[in-house]
Amino acid sequence: MTNDKGASFTSGAVMSDPDRIASFLLKPVARACKEFDLLAEGDRVAVAVSGGKDSRALLELLLRYQRKVPYRYELLALHVVGTLAGFPDLQPQLAPWFRGLGVEYHFASLELPPEEPLPLDCFRCSWNRRKALFTAAVGLGCDKLAFGHNADDAAVTVLLNLMFNGRLETMAPRVEFFDGAVTVIRPLIYIPEKELVRYGEAAGFPAPPLCSQGLTSRRVQMKTLLSQFGRDQKQVRTNLWRAARQAMGF
Repeated sequence: MTNDKGASFTSGAVMSDPDRIASFLLKPVARACKEFDLLAEGDRVAVAVSGGKDSRALLELLLRYQRKVPYRYELLALHVVGTLAGFPDLQPQLAPWFRGLGVEYHFASLELPPEEPLPLDCFRCSWNRRKALFTAAVGLGCDKLAFGHNADDAAVTVLLNLMFNGRLETMAPRVEFFDGAVTVIRPLIYIPEKELVRYGEAAGFPAPPLCSQGLTSRRVQMKTLLSQFGRDQKQVRTNLWRAARQAMGF
């Protein structure tokens, strides 16, 4: 086991116990929280839960982390319902899971202007969902909004910005919006996607519905490119992250 960016935390025998896997994943979560000052006493944190493995893992890990740190912060789960845009209704699936975790939860509607063309492309879908999340988080008195972006997401974002925007940038672990009224945090930024897949399988997370619009997106193309590095993927991911951090100054 190593603390390097994109390290494998479950080397050796494959673990199937979600508690054991979570104990490993909490180490990079703690590292990110301490290094980037993601959580503090008195925070009220809305966790964006799409229903996928990353956001589900994020919520469960932050609940576990809450029991380990000496300071107190509040957590609530926030899901955007996209039925008006033609997306499946995950409320019947998520509500009992939230209740089982004992966490406060809220559902926000994805509201679209009448002229919005359907189906939504990836950019418009993301933009409208984030708008709904920010609006709901502010309305619920939250000062932090947590997203489940992982180490692979960060590396893919670097590739996207290099290839299509000519900039060396990635998603920062902490970003303030609206003059600091809401701060976006990414506690999973040091965890490779494969580790979250392993945790999701062990925890029995159901697979979310696939979005046909996202199957051919640029992000998927860059993700495929990253996967082609094989054994060098970890080093490539680490170097992309390091270069973007130096360029962005965080």
